[in-house]
Amino acid sequence: MSEYKLGAVEARFADMIWAQAPVSSGELARLAQQELAWKKSTTYTVLKRLCERGLFQNEGGTVSALVSREDFYALQSEKFVEETFDGSLPAFLAAFGSRKKLSDKEIDELEKLIEKMRG
Repeated sequence: MSEYKLGAVEARFADMIWAQAPVSSGELARLAQQELAWKKSTTYTVLKRLCERGLFQNEGGTVSALVSREDFYALQSEKFVEETFDGSLPAFLAAFGSRKKLSDKEIDELEKLIEKMRG
């Protein structure tokens, strides 16, 4: 994956692929026409770009993921924290929590994640 960042429309398209993969490129063009109002040529152009970035492959007319959605977005999150908060997750959480009150449920979930990471 040479380029990890996706624009908003590319991300919607990638999410469509992840939800359907493996999917035929023809079916993908049909879905993109319905969901994004894209012409077939637009779909194939954006698909080619995402394949060149190493996210997907289009082999024999079948599009499949080379990187899972979860791995992609985990990497995006890591890069954001690294670039914006010098890699400090506590600094990110402090900034996030200063503007948005976390619910008890969210705090419980975070505590469970922390305990899981310790173990």
